[in-house]
Amino acid sequence: MKKLSRQRRVAFNLDLEWLNKRHTGIFAGAQRYANARGWTTIIDEFVDDSSLYDGVIGRASRSLAEWSATQDTPVVNVWHNSPALDLLPGVFPDSVARGRLRAEHLLSRGFRNFATLTERDVASKLEVAEFVRLIRKAGSRCVMAEVPIHVAKSQAVWKKTEAIITSWMDRWELPVGVHVSNDFIGRIVVQKCIERGWRVPEDVGIVAGVNEEAICEQLQPSLSSVEIGYERIGFEAAKLLDQLMESKARGRRKKQASPPVHLFIPPQGLIVRESTDFYSVEDEVVASALEFISANSHRNIGQDDVATAVAIGTRTLQERFRRVLDRPIVSVIRQVRIDRAKRELIQGNQSIKTVSRNAGFSSPERMNEVFRRVLGVSPSDFRKDRQSG
Repeated sequence: MKKLSRQRRVAFNLDLEWLNKRHTGIFAGAQRYANARGWTTIIDEFVDDSSLYDGVIGRASRSLAEWSATQDTPVVNVWHNSPALDLLPGVFPDSVARGRLRAEHLLSRGFRNFATLTERDVASKLEVAEFVRLIRKAGSRCVMAEVPIHVAKSQAVWKKTEAIITSWMDRWELPVGVHVSNDFIGRIVVQKCIERGWRVPEDVGIVAGVNEEAICEQLQPSLSSVEIGYERIGFEAAKLLDQLMESKARGRRKKQASPPVHLFIPPQGLIVRESTDFYSVEDEVVASALEFISANSHRNIGQDDVATAVAIGTRTLQERFRRVLDRPIVSVIRQVRIDRAKRELIQGNQSIKTVSRNAGFSSPERMNEVFRRVLGVSPSDFRKDRQSG
């Protein structure tokens, strides 16, 4: 009779007292993989005091890396800003892809002046470098600033942060597309804009943070943000750990690679909300038409309806769209509908039929046709790819 293998014990060292998505999402994704494999999982925030585990998924400190070497126990790091980054294999969000996503979105909205506010850490530096590279490639300027990682650490740090933000905003040229790496700081920037009498998104378009819904959705205007897909990070981290534990069990574990294996998972997508639900254009008629499209794209509207709403002939409006945006009216309507459908597909579990209706497509078949032509995938495959591990 074949001998049954011992059930593996895996520890999660993820700072779960902090209930934000970069902790809880990774935990959920790793636990989903663990459930499928029948692992025993233990939350242990002081793993390096134990020798009872077959493997660990953690936000790795140097002491955890040293424990891994001493105990010959595989650890997969999920903290890109870890002081042990070069010592352990890891799975992380793709910060470069995140910066690219933000830049492309703000450029597509017509902004030509830009600003970026980030924290002082490894991941943020990679993200902002890609953002600025694309902005400069487009021939635009970008006003840059950095704030401390823990802005509420003390009143002195808070005051310093406010001063940095004020000085940074003083250098803006409106209208401006703004990248803020943190949802919480993004909310502070919105408050400062309101205090100055600046409109969001008409004067200031903002993409902020990593889609902490409670911060992004509950106040007006709602904040556009990037959905990282932390559950995917956790799932892939558990998958990598499984491979490492299996190699060790079979006696095939090799000396730690130098540098260790690092996997970077691209973001699920950009969630467009009110803070960038706008095209920055000087033509007032086109701007009014874009506002109408944004507010009514869920209805069965066409270019004639848009022209009627702004009291201008369809042909004349079409010419202005091509001159200002280099795009026809129907193309803009389609893109707004696609953005809305993508948002609902990523974040919800509504049926394809419901999503197509909410986004303004005449039928699920029509949405499927548009998705395949524009994105190269069906709506269901798009959802599966963004939500799965």
